[in-house]
Amino acid sequence: MVLRVENIGSLANTSAARWNGVVGDRYPFLRYEFLAALEGCGCADTDTGWEPDHLMVLDGERVVAVLPRYAKYHSRGEYVFDWAWADAWERAGGDYYPKSLSAIPFTPAMGPRLAIADDVDRHEVVTALAAVIRESGLQSWHLLFADSDEVDDWQAAFDAPLMERQAVQFAWRDDHFGDFEGFLARMSSRKRKEIRRERRKLAEQGFVFERLTGARIDDDALAQFYRCYCMTYLERGQRPYLSLEFFTRLRDGMADALVLIRASVGERAVAAALCLVGKGFEGRSFEGKDFEGPGLEGGGTLYGRYWGSEVEADFLHFETCYYQGIEHCLERGLTRFDPGTQGEHKLTRGFAPVISRSLHYLEHPGFRDAVEDFCREERTHVQAYFEQCLLRLPFKSDVD
Repeated sequence: MVLRVENIGSLANTSAARWNGVVGDRYPFLRYEFLAALEGCGCADTDTGWEPDHLMVLDGERVVAVLPRYAKYHSRGEYVFDWAWADAWERAGGDYYPKSLSAIPFTPAMGPRLAIADDVDRHEVVTALAAVIRESGLQSWHLLFADSDEVDDWQAAFDAPLMERQAVQFAWRDDHFGDFEGFLARMSSRKRKEIRRERRKLAEQGFVFERLTGARIDDDALAQFYRCYCMTYLERGQRPYLSLEFFTRLRDGMADALVLIRASVGERAVAAALCLVGKGFEGRSFEGKDFEGPGLEGGGTLYGRYWGSEVEADFLHFETCYYQGIEHCLERGLTRFDPGTQGEHKLTRGFAPVISRSLHYLEHPGFRDAVEDFCREERTHVQAYFEQCLLRLPFKSDVD
């Protein structure tokens, strides 16, 4: 097998069939429909500082691997913050931007960044890509929120130092709970009562929740969701990263992967959360071991991504973004729920800590050594925080 790496630039230069032929439907953010929607509506393109620079690996005319990549002219929308690195390098007279970035724009959700055909040697593919990345002429390359196995592959094949950054995120998994009451039964009595009280308070205020999928996510539902989504940004004095056109393209192109959770009072919808579904289990269990859960073959993952509300109500965020998602997973046989980045409050609601990993290559050896010292110290603090989080989980060994 003789592999050839082709820089296709924009996804407009290839087809969904060729790209998705190796991506499949296990991880929704790597699908052609998702990435092409970002480019097509102008959310992630050259004008916004996300210049598409995607790589495709071929064996003859057959596509055997794809890697999303962007030339970035800033560090917004990445969620692995390197502003201090950029400032230090530019103070020293260098140009930090543009940088080369393999990530999903605006999406700090762990998962594969490199998709490879099952019958192709991974080491051979990664080695071929690494050579092209190093020859790109850019001063740095960054791989964000990749699967742990993929991080290991890059570290083994990349013939230059790759610095690793870690962070703590939170995820739920189905440990044979059966239903939501079975999930609560595993918790301490105090935590179980707190969650029941939160849900009861919302019901007493007249909140009703529904989960829309597929064709049920019509234009009116999408427009109401988008108003809520914008509120999340406007409350912080920011403009939203994503447009209504993006979400419309997403609905039209991959409705099979969308779940819209909507909260209403009376006849008025007032809050919403939009989630995506991956049909195969991605990631590791809380202890770092592989997990085979009940339900659909290969499990599945619900990714909570976008949320907003037009009203203020105690516990509304927890119900819309967490409890409704857990119920959906238990009803549909999904074994894992990634509710989004950050938030220690997720711990007491059954979401355990997981370590996210990102890799960084810097061309200049002196700059690289200084940043490596920072990354090494940062990892020590992250590991300590991870251990502390484990101690705060609400589960107990024996059911009351």
